Amino acid sequence: MSAATPGFVVVGIGADGWDGLSPRVRAELRSAAVILGSQRQLDLLPALPATTIDWRSPMSAHLDAVLTGAPGAVPASPRVHLLASGDPMFHGLGATVVRAVGAERVEVFPAVSSASLACAHLGWDLAEVAVVSAVTADPEIILTEVTDGRRVLVLSRDASTPARVAELLAAHGFGDSTFTVLAQLGGPRQQVTASRVGSWDPGARVDPLNVIAVDCIGPRRSALPGRGEDGFDHDGQITKSTIRALTVCALAPAGRQTLWDIGSGSGAVAIEWLRADPGGRAVAFEQDQTRSARIVANARRHGVSSRIGLRGAAPAAFSDSATETDTPDAVFVGGGLDAALLAAAWAALRPGGRLVANAVTIESQSLLADWHRTHAGTLRRVAVDTAAPLGRYLAWRPALPIVTWAGTKPSDTESGSIPSGAS
Repeated sequence: MSAATPGFVVVGIGADGWDGLSPRVRAELRSAAVILGSQRQLDLLPALPATTIDWRSPMSAHLDAVLTGAPGAVPASPRVHLLASGDPMFHGLGATVVRAVGAERVEVFPAVSSASLACAHLGWDLAEVAVVSAVTADPEIILTEVTDGRRVLVLSRDASTPARVAELLAAHGFGDSTFTVLAQLGGPRQQVTASRVGSWDPGARVDPLNVIAVDCIGPRRSALPGRGEDGFDHDGQITKSTIRALTVCALAPAGRQTLWDIGSGSGAVAIEWLRADPGGRAVAFEQDQTRSARIVANARRHGVSSRIGLRGAAPAAFSDSATETDTPDAVFVGGGLDAALLAAAWAALRPGGRLVANAVTIESQSLLADWHRTHAGTLRRVAVDTAAPLGRYLAWRPALPIVTWAGTKPSDTESGSIPSGAS
């Protein structure tokens, strides 16, 4: 690493401060020329020869200036040291820096994570605990993990997070859960407060540096798709539960992938996609402003609002998502289906990606039949009957049959088609 190319050293520091650092890390900080951190972190250090800089607000903008070498962002130095809380590679600053500049330009010295400290105090097996971060996401993110019998840790953004999380849990049937707030873990000012969710005092004074531990008692909630329509606010424009489950499975969510949900309506398909895999992202295309507001509200209700973006009418709004990050790995066409939209969605799809389209009307079903003749894939007709009262008895109530096409875009974009029988 040459002097002309600044390197970055990310140092994890716990609430126990200098005393908790290893001799090697202490020596590293003594050799530093420039150290950036929050004022709380800088106060944990003894007098050092380095120039110390408190993060400006917003920190994200200041960090971006430092990482890109903006003039005046930081004094010239071949190595810039950045302080982080606990383990920088666990929902932390280190991961952000590595994504921005590459691992070869970053050296990381981790401390014990807050999750490890919390589990050590509680006697929980960290391998069996779900961990979510409300530092950058909304507190509703906890709703993606809670279910009866599960243990969940929430990394808090500030002192207000515990009250908000307790309110959310109580509203979703988890009022009897054990609720423990662990603050300043591992330091001389460590404080642990436990209660039931329903008994948590929203006015309780909490240190901003805290972790929330929830031992869930409440309804069983599955991450698999197929929630009832009453789980979403909608105006009738919603893919029904059974068809939605089949649709999301056909879209095959798997890791860090992006879904385009075209004609999103209530956002149910995109939300179920995001619930099925915590690594996914979604972009919902919806021209109706009232429905767009519903998508946002439904995403918050299910804890995935931080992973869904909103665009206008398709295909005109496709250009608003024409970035590498938003290039879709999967596309669902559920509303406004016509030949031009289908062709534009197929063109936008990443090679190797999946496209699924559902049709109700004879005209749109005919379009999918034509598409199947040209592009192969899988064409299915799905009919669902549901038992419902008929006087004193039960009778089958048929829903409108759905024709669905699913296919994978070939890696060779010149071919424009996929092997016959691919699904």
